Amino acid sequence: MHGFIDRRILVNYSIDPVVAAKLIPSPFRIKVYNGAAIGGICLIRLKQVKPKFIPGNFGVSSENAAHRFAVEWDENGEVKNGVYIPRRDTSSFINSLAGGRLFPGKHHHTKFDVEENNSHYNIAFTSKDGTGISLKSNEKEGFTSQSLFNSLEDASSFFQKGATGYSPANGRYDGLMLNTYQWKVNALDVTEVQSSFFEDKTIFPEGSISFDNALLMKNIEHDWISLNSK
Repeated sequence: MHGFIDRRILVNYSIDPVVAAKLIPSPFRIKVYNGAAIGGICLIRLKQVKPKFIPGNFGVSSENAAHRFAVEWDENGEVKNGVYIPRRDTSSFINSLAGGRLFPGKHHHTKFDVEENNSHYNIAFTSKDGTGISLKSNEKEGFTSQSLFNSLEDASSFFQKGATGYSPANGRYDGLMLNTYQWKVNALDVTEVQSSFFEDKTIFPEGSISFDNALLMKNIEHDWISLNSK
């Protein structure tokens, strides 16, 4: 599948590795960076997504969210890097029907509320089962000094390695790789963020998780490549 990333925001948290490891199924394992596991939510708006062989400037457009954890696994004698995605949400009814059938990963059909103007990004959704996020943010120069990552370049490099994702679907883990034609991220200044999942203290006890940073990508041509299931 081919299309364009109109906007992609990565909302990232640092997590106690022992706590995060309980959420990751075999054959995956938590990837530790500077003593912490990294989890978060990818908020991505896709445009003109269609099979690559179909010409023209049309295709499916949608708002999407993916809860994810940076992981690694062993494959053919090598350590591979990527993300484990326990949940996907989408504004597209087509994606929700086809997810886990025609393309990888089950998708929950969800209504998104999005406001974007003058480098401000306010995005929220709440699904039928109560899972949701609310984000208010602004583009900025520089990078937060409170992050586990030493610089924007370090963060960019780390997340670029997470282009391969696996999601649970019908007793297996479906694989999908994001191939971007270019890779460029900017920093976001987050003024407010709430996540029903990452703030759930029955999953993440007090003191085991904290917001770390947020990154922004815009106007990126890309391909989605299906991988063998695990």
